Formats: sequence, structure tokens, C-alpha cells
Amino acid sequence: MSQTVFHLAFPVTDIAQTKAYYIEGLGCIPGRENPHALILNLYGHQLVAHVTKEPLTPQRSIYPRHFGLIFTAERDWEELLQKAQLQKLTFREEPKHRFVGSLLEHRTFFLEDPFYNLMEFKYYRYPEAIFGSFEYAQIGDRT
Repeated sequence: MSQTVFHLAFPVTDIAQTKAYYIEGLGCIPGRENPHALILNLYGHQLVAHVTKEPLTPQRSIYPRHFGLIFTAERDWEELLQKAQLQKLTFREEPKHRFVGSLLEHRTFFLEDPFYNLMEFKYYRYPEAIFGSFEYAQIGDRT
């Protein structure tokens, strides 16, 4: 099978602010741009920021809506964490370990962009937990 690329569109209110956060802050590679939208390359996946005039408001919780990446190498997760800290990006949830000592063990942190979009970045100690480990029912934190 050839490589499949994930695509996600999300709302923003300002292209310049989007570029500052996603390109300078997160390290995305910019793509096509016009006054209404910006394409971003996030680790080989396509994000499209669409300008909206609708009011954007923060979620009360990290659930239900957020997006992000699962890193397969812990050092890559740590590098992004360090970059986010150096760039002083807003952490909605600080880095932590979840389900320590189980097959679901993973490291995670949540960022919030200037438009209240939430992103989660994870690294699983045991890769089979990404899609498997059906004997467990835990998903995320209790809300």
C-alpha cells in the first residue's frame, strides 16, 4: 500500500497568527496560502487552517474535540515537547504519564492554539496499544 496522508481542516480567525503559531511555534512547513486558508505540513500530514468569522470559544475540557499525533519514537515526542516549551506555547495539559505499568502506558501533553484548537501529542511505550489491547477499557482521562 502506498503512503496515506491524513487531512484535517480547522477554524482560525487570522492567517498571520496561524503562521506564527504553527510554523514558527510547532515547526510546520507552510504550503499554499490565500487570505482565507493556509495549508500546513505537520510531520507529513495536511492541516488546513480556514478563516472563519464565527466566534471561537474554548472548550471546557480536552474532550471531546482535539487532534494530534502519536509518535513511534520517544525521542521525537521529547523533541516536540522541548520545542513547545522553548517556544512558550500554551499547554492545556502539561506532559504526563498515563496508565503507568500497564500495556496502555503512554506519555502525553496537550497544546492549545490561539484559536482554542486542542492538540494532543502521545508516545506509547507498547505500540500494540495504539489500536489494540482490547482487554482494556481505559481511553483518555475521566472527565
